[in-house]
Amino acid sequence: MGKVWFVGAGPGAPDMIAVRGARLLSEAGAILYTGSLVAETVLQWAPKGCEIADSKSMDLTQVTAWLLEHARRHETVVRLQTGDPTLYGVLAELARPLDAAGIPVGIVSGVSSAMASAAAAGECLTLPEITQTVIFTRLSERTRMPEGESLTALAAHGCTLCIFLSIERIEDVVAHLTEAGWATTAPVVVVHKATWPDEELVLRGTLEDIAGRCRDAGVERQALILVSPALGARSHASTQPSKLYDAAFPRRFRPMREAADPGAEAPDAD
Repeated sequence: MGKVWFVGAGPGAPDMIAVRGARLLSEAGAILYTGSLVAETVLQWAPKGCEIADSKSMDLTQVTAWLLEHARRHETVVRLQTGDPTLYGVLAELARPLDAAGIPVGIVSGVSSAMASAAAAGECLTLPEITQTVIFTRLSERTRMPEGESLTALAAHGCTLCIFLSIERIEDVVAHLTEAGWATTAPVVVVHKATWPDEELVLRGTLEDIAGRCRDAGVERQALILVSPALGARSHASTQPSKLYDAAFPRRFRPMREAADPGAEAPDAD
């Protein structure tokens, strides 16, 4: 009896997969990947002779049957999923039949497209005294949102929003944010296929024009929407500095110092 590993492929580029994930791919006797979302280039880590299948045309029963069958024939089986398998990856549904059959299951984290999108755009998701909270969410569609988790309700917090699986309804996203009190001039970043070689696209706009920018660019799937008061922080010199490197804020390895003379040269950070 083998072990089934749920491995996050990361956002797209083959070298964005975790080292542990790449190692497991190199040891796998069988790999089932989500071909509609995972870049095939990630499969470069698979060994010769490995059984590889694409699950894009399979339903839940077929996916679990494939994993069960191959776990009985191979020591290491990998279910390769986009981003991180614990986020929008129906991990619990896929793991239950394996648990019931006594097949060991392991999980390897992957870089979420939320983090990859922020990096691609050169943005921060948090900013001292501006926003310290990040919400991962999506629009309600075939998967209904639980009570109290509508986009309007979550957007009312005014913190950073990473909106998944909703680019096809960007106009509805704008409507929810506007209803929640966000200004039409609020900045928005949309990242299509973050880290995918030759396919990554970063779109910038405001709530007023981002839907049109997406339409003009033909972006209608595999894109993440970032809305945050932290967007553009690198050009805002007036923002409150972090206490992390404040000379008057002691830390375990750095004693408190007198505040530096504003006209003096700043000391090197620890």
